[in-house]
Amino acid sequence: MGPPPRREPAFDAESEAYTLYRRGMAFLEDRHPAQASMLLEKALQLEPGRNSIREALGRAEYALGRAGRAAQLFAAVVADVPDNDYAHYALARCLAETGHAGEARAHLRLARALRPDSAIYGEGVAGID
Repeated sequence: MGPPPRREPAFDAESEAYTLYRRGMAFLEDRHPAQASMLLEKALQLEPGRNSIREALGRAEYALGRAGRAAQLFAAVVADVPDNDYAHYALARCLAETGHAGEARAHLRLARALRPDSAIYGEGVAGID
């Protein structure tokens, strides 16, 4: 019997970081990654270890064509939560885009192993699969 699953503590709904995160997510969902990135960067400064912010900011940075910065963010999530399948998949895409196919392939395989039923992970990533 292993340790209980990790759960990140909830944001305080009244905190500035949470407000910035929610606003950033709204911009991200509305396909405005530049605005999302600005707000999420501020939220991450207030809550530097918050994986939900790192992941959202990684998505925004990737959408802005900054795969290297996005890779750093997703790598931090993977280091903190090694069983986060989405972070492995996103890191694989970033690594593939920055010319690190071998590392990308390893993270794609991990994502598939963690979530074998995912149709998205099964499609692969251009240049590595």
